[in-house]
Amino acid sequence: MYYYIINKPFGYLSQFTREEESHKVLGDLHDFPPTVYPVGRLDKDSEGLLVLTDDKRLNSALLSPARKHPRTYWVRVEGTPTEEALEKLRQGVEIKIKKKVHRCLPLQARVLPAEETAHIQERNPPVRYRKNIPDAWLELKLTEGKNRQVRRMCAAVDLPVLRLIRVAIEDVTLKDLEGETVRKVDKEWLLSGLKL
Repeated sequence: MYYYIINKPFGYLSQFTREEESHKVLGDLHDFPPTVYPVGRLDKDSEGLLVLTDDKRLNSALLSPARKHPRTYWVRVEGTPTEEALEKLRQGVEIKIKKKVHRCLPLQARVLPAEETAHIQERNPPVRYRKNIPDAWLELKLTEGKNRQVRRMCAAVDLPVLRLIRVAIEDVTLKDLEGETVRKVDKEWLLSGLKL
């Protein structure tokens, strides 16, 4: 079996099949074995950590809602996050998914100090900023993964998302890539890091 961790760039689909000729897909990053697939997804506009494997048991264990694996996101938002907005996120906000109201599970939320985000490379293409509107980086740690959930949660507290990076799943982090975009990893190391 094969096990990879990758840092999905902005603008790439979390899949191998192009829906349109212009689409960038995971196969553009590396010559993966034809049997592997991503465990979970990040939307085209999001960046960060993905696990790829052909291990079906890992897939079902990691995606099982009952296991509540924490996923950590760094989110650049437009505006100044207030303690009230952060507390609403921590308690679990209501969002709409497929026209149904979903109450998000409680999560951890904090504003990231500048020294923690100073190493983040500029995105290509760069994020569009407005000079007159402040922005901030948040760290959100949640245990569920609904479609575009982080973006919808931030919108619910009036903090539009400018950039979204998944930095960790359990104890596996982007730092484990050692600066690479794709890294083949050992099964035991990965399962230990994912607490499986």
